[in-house]
Amino acid sequence: MTQRRRGAAGPAAITEDPGATDPATGTVVLALLAVDGVISAVTGALFLPLYLGSAPFPISALLSGLVNLALVWAAVHWTDSARLASLPLLTWLITVAALALGGPGGDIVFGGPGVMGYAVLLFLALGTAPPAWFLWRRSSAS
Repeated sequence: MTQRRRGAAGPAAITEDPGATDPATGTVVLALLAVDGVISAVTGALFLPLYLGSAPFPISALLSGLVNLALVWAAVHWTDSARLASLPLLTWLITVAALALGGPGGDIVFGGPGVMGYAVLLFLALGTAPPAWFLWRRSSAS
């Protein structure tokens, strides 16, 4: 949508309104953010059994939570609905649930000896806490 500034004449006076976007653009962006939630879950899950020396170092759980926070923050700028803004987080959770199921031949993504047996709980807690907190704060502020 174009607007003309007051008191200005000529072609240089026409400016684009940054707040006016096509609804289809918002839908496409939200769909891409939802796909990014899936990518965040898969990437975080595959890097979860990372070791630093001989000690488990599941830094991908924290990084996945920060990425989810960024995705939800971006989604908030494209919609007023908290349900639609949480779409990247929901697709992340659905993907983690699908990865928690055994694959063909009994293959598993989450699991391992000792502490790594509980890594999925850490992954869920750190992956959902930052974006859930952001959505909760945003809904309680309005």
